[in-house]
Amino acid sequence: MTPFKSRWARPIALLAVLAVVASCGLPKVGPNKSQIYSGSVQKDGDAFVVEVNDRVTAATAFVPALGFADSFNSAATLGSDTIQPGDVLGLTIWENVDDGLLAGEAQNATFLESVQVDGSGFIFVPYAGRIKASGNSPEAIRRIITERLEEQTPDPQVEVRREAGDGSTVSLVGSVGAQGVYPIERPTRTLSTMLARAGGITIEPEIAQITVLRGGSQGTIWFNDLYTNPRSDIALRGGDRILVEEDTRSFTSLGATGSQARVRFEKQDLSALEAIAQVGGLVSSSSDATGVFVFRNEPAEIANQVLGRSDLVGDQRMIYLLDLTAPNGMFKARDFVIRDGDTIYVTEAPLAQWNKTVSAVFGSLIGPLANIDQLAN
Repeated sequence: MTPFKSRWARPIALLAVLAVVASCGLPKVGPNKSQIYSGSVQKDGDAFVVEVNDRVTAATAFVPALGFADSFNSAATLGSDTIQPGDVLGLTIWENVDDGLLAGEAQNATFLESVQVDGSGFIFVPYAGRIKASGNSPEAIRRIITERLEEQTPDPQVEVRREAGDGSTVSLVGSVGAQGVYPIERPTRTLSTMLARAGGITIEPEIAQITVLRGGSQGTIWFNDLYTNPRSDIALRGGDRILVEEDTRSFTSLGATGSQARVRFEKQDLSALEAIAQVGGLVSSSSDATGVFVFRNEPAEIANQVLGRSDLVGDQRMIYLLDLTAPNGMFKARDFVIRDGDTIYVTEAPLAQWNKTVSAVFGSLIGPLANIDQLAN
């Protein structure tokens, strides 16, 4: 061995050992592709690792449906003069006799003010008895009262009018322009018009959800469905409670991405490509575009379809792999649907880890490097 080679053999060997030791202890953003694959079922792990293709995309493209039950959709729009429980009526009854059933002496008109429709929809009128008012118009109620009084007083004349009442109202809370209690009136008999009456919504329409609670039932729809699907613009009923809130779905972003956080959905149907863009995209200096993983607990029926099996029972741990560098990798990422609770993890490129090793070793040895030869000898 020449004196030159002998002189530098020890320092080079020392640097090699330090590089190996440093690479083992360097911090990482998470597991690499090999470590993820080591936990797969194929290697006695408990998760299925599946590369995304068109068939997988079609099998997993499941977005929870929102909508109203038939009881909401089949409810007819209330007429502008339809009486509801809680409404307050005013009645005037004229009789063609001096000494009538209701009028006092020397009077032929009787005024019954503030007659409230009870919770069962009835009112009580002296000598006419208990009358079903809810669901009827003032004109229909007038005819009923007239028919019943005709048997006891000749040719009665009846007037029925609706006064200001608080029965036919709905309450609006959440992300609306003006929360409060609003009456169901001629311009506000449907869900969309009532929302407009309250000042509209104050959140992005794309992620706005509208929930209507009616008695013991409730239904939820996307705000945009009010305009794309007219059937969703249901007729309102007194006592309805309307809640406007943001979509609560979220996913988690980890690894070599622009942001590592729990992230809310920004639209109804979110693709993997859009989710990555939403967190700032991949990091050019460290991300491995061939190792974009989506972790998810998949229902058995979907897992069986994805894997071409029929024996799986219960939720399955699934890991979907997206290779953005493949010829159609970007299209696959654009079509793959992200669901609530998913974890998107981007692995670190091997070169990025090597750069850390080199930086750690040479960065920490810049000072002592001049003394390596002395230490080796």
